[in-house]
Amino acid sequence: MEISPANKSIDYLARCPPRERNGSLNLRGDGGTMRLLIIDGDQKATHVLANGLRDERFVVDLAHTGAGGVELATVNTYDLIILGWVLPDKSGITVCGELRTRGISTPIVMLAVGESLEDRVIGLNTGADDYLTKPIAFDELLARIRALLRRSNVTRPPVLRVADLTLDPASHQVMRGGRTIHVTRTEYAILAVLMRHPGAVVSRTQLTHSVWESNADTLSNVLAVHVSNLRRKLEVAGGAPLIRTIRSSGYLVGAPEQ
Repeated sequence: MEISPANKSIDYLARCPPRERNGSLNLRGDGGTMRLLIIDGDQKATHVLANGLRDERFVVDLAHTGAGGVELATVNTYDLIILGWVLPDKSGITVCGELRTRGISTPIVMLAVGESLEDRVIGLNTGADDYLTKPIAFDELLARIRALLRRSNVTRPPVLRVADLTLDPASHQVMRGGRTIHVTRTEYAILAVLMRHPGAVVSRTQLTHSVWESNADTLSNVLAVHVSNLRRKLEVAGGAPLIRTIRSSGYLVGAPEQ
């Protein structure tokens, strides 16, 4: 997948480390914690693209094969799927057809290699909602994503709630017991993933891949530090702990144990 800089420099995204690029939250009113899935065989480019989208406050999962993408889209709920035309095991067209056959109506943006009208027609007839050709301008892709989300009536996702803790994806505000909690970009991303699965254990691997898309082993200690900081902020605001560490498994957010 080629990505052209347009107004946002992809070179900047590649050079800056994915964690805390801006040091703190860059609040925007049009991002939210919507969850995207990128299915594309070009690992290097998709990692850069994922980091750019995470800067826009999206939660991003990656799959580098068609089979892997279909599996993720089947077991998880996504707000939008970015699908590459060329994959190592099957074509993007085939994957798009499989997703629609399975009843998955999630908006799909196809990323194609060619400019031919025939390719565009095939992609759209197979079930894609939009179509872009490479090289891709990040700002244009971002605009297409937001347009599709608006048409899907998911521009303002519901507020996430666990006990007296709330996370508003539209305003990016975290509150507990009526008090605002100031969190960093990384803490926000971790909390959003956990609160999407209340009462369920989220593995360390799942969290690191959702937040950084990096090797889970090398970032295990980094993740633990961020979770510890986040837990401390939530406890100071509300008292009882909501984030629990499940030994050898991961983390869980839920109402305090009685």
